[in-house]
Amino acid sequence: MKRRFFAAIGLTGLALIFGLLPARPAEAQDAQTAYPNMAPVEQYMMERNAEIALARSAAPESISQEAEVLVMGRHGYESAGKGTNGFVCIVQRSWTAPIDDPDFWNPKLRAPICFNAPAARTYLPLTIKKTESVLAGRSKAQMFEDIRTGFERKELPALEVGAMCYMMSKQQYLSDSVVHWHPHVMFFVPKTEPATWGANLAGSPILGSTAAEDRLTVFLIPVAKWSDGSAGPEDKH
Repeated sequence: MKRRFFAAIGLTGLALIFGLLPARPAEAQDAQTAYPNMAPVEQYMMERNAEIALARSAAPESISQEAEVLVMGRHGYESAGKGTNGFVCIVQRSWTAPIDDPDFWNPKLRAPICFNAPAARTYLPLTIKKTESVLAGRSKAQMFEDIRTGFERKELPALEVGAMCYMMSKQQYLSDSVVHWHPHVMFFVPKTEPATWGANLAGSPILGSTAAEDRLTVFLIPVAKWSDGSAGPEDKH
């Protein structure tokens, strides 16, 4: 299950992370040229209520219904209602991917994600900073420079122990080729070797990738069901 990891951590950022089989050369070339630049900002926007519902679909209702929800406005993320359990649910866009990811500007990507309290305090600020930079008209290179200086000036916090998130939405759109992939949970830790978790080894259920720009490692564990309780796709790899 390896070609690359896409982190929408989000989409390493997850974004959003997942492994893929090697693409054929023509497919790889198409992916490299399909989204060379940012699309008009309207293509990344969502109707407010639809975005709230999509954000909440990231986690089981027992978690998401008591979570705070953030929606993306013209200048960044805005609160759509306070929560009571410490979780924060949002829909990440494509620019939470690694800098060299071919889907970095793909306007179709939507990654519903629900952070627990440690991740909301110490990982979510990365997504917020990236989004504010992009919506302010900063280039991809400038956005990553904003992240670097944010860490250097301690404007971006160090990860807390226990930071994790749910990505269990059946409506997630993680790439043109994979679309929904699998429901999964992710754990964020300071940079480490994925092998310390047994990640990426034959037969291991854990995938792992280090995001150098974000100064962390993400571990991803597929789960059996989507947030609505329906069965996820069978793992054919």
